[in-house]
Amino acid sequence: MNTRERALGAFTGLALGDALGMPTQSMSREQIAAHYGPVRTLLDAVPEQPIAPSLPAGSVTDDTEQAVLVARLLIEGGGRIDPMVFAKALLDWEADMVRRNLSDLLGPSTKRALQLLESGTPPEEAGRYGTTNGAAMRITPVAIATPPGLDVLLDAVVAASGLTHNTSLGIAGAAAVAAAVSAGIEGADLPAALDHAEQAAAAGARRGHWSAGGDIAARLRWVRGWVRGMDVPELADAVAEVVGTSVAAQESVVAAFALAEALGDRPVEALALAAELGGDTDTIAAMCGAVLGAQHGLSGLPADLVATVRRVSHLDLGPVVDGLLDLRSSAQRSAR
Repeated sequence: MNTRERALGAFTGLALGDALGMPTQSMSREQIAAHYGPVRTLLDAVPEQPIAPSLPAGSVTDDTEQAVLVARLLIEGGGRIDPMVFAKALLDWEADMVRRNLSDLLGPSTKRALQLLESGTPPEEAGRYGTTNGAAMRITPVAIATPPGLDVLLDAVVAASGLTHNTSLGIAGAAAVAAAVSAGIEGADLPAALDHAEQAAAAGARRGHWSAGGDIAARLRWVRGWVRGMDVPELADAVAEVVGTSVAAQESVVAAFALAEALGDRPVEALALAAELGGDTDTIAAMCGAVLGAQHGLSGLPADLVATVRRVSHLDLGPVVDGLLDLRSSAQRSAR
């Protein structure tokens, strides 16, 4: 399997996970069971969906849309994202959501950071309160564009995340996802990619303002050992009831990796289970999808589901991935 196949798998896995979790986001496990039953495929959102009521099956959410935005800015900036350009792009994206009568708006950390920036706070300080998963959910393009060497990768993660999530938790979560995806694209198997994620989370936590909360690297190490060998019902209870599925990075990022560890050879089952857990289902499934997509490649994802997401959400990720891989090749040449 070549690098492009794995990179396409990562970005497409993100979108597929996002679309699987779209109908259930911000709902409880009980509400999901009552409205949908078991999630086995892409579903239309019910009218009672609090964020995306009645959206058709295959629709993506902010996770994919903001990842595509980051990818575009990376390519246009030759591998660098100007903080002020990023801020404007995020605000323009939210304004477009409002025009489309959607409630999928900027997350709390991103919103607060942009408000601070507008009030005159320097870009490097605006994200000092960002502890949610917003940086982790949109970091996959950075992972595709950047080789897995830890120092270079962390520099890229901080550059892309610091404006909104310049905290130990925000950067650790984004670093974990980026490291697993980048290592997978480079050819690392799943255990090695997840080991790299632990190392990146530990190092990334030292790059941002300290914030209270369970250490993500330590929680990744614990959860990988704990869920290994669990059957699916036990795994669902463990993630939903103990790990947590909120927007907090130390919950949702760890939840995504728990599913990747336990169901790494069954990517669609992992993403469908994420959609059933309640809470931030679309983001958990998107992050897990990116990690497992890098492992299985585009051909390892179900072609019918991928085709539906592409058609319904008007996604053409090939040119975007090619642009990001050009940046990756340039970074690799520079490192020689």
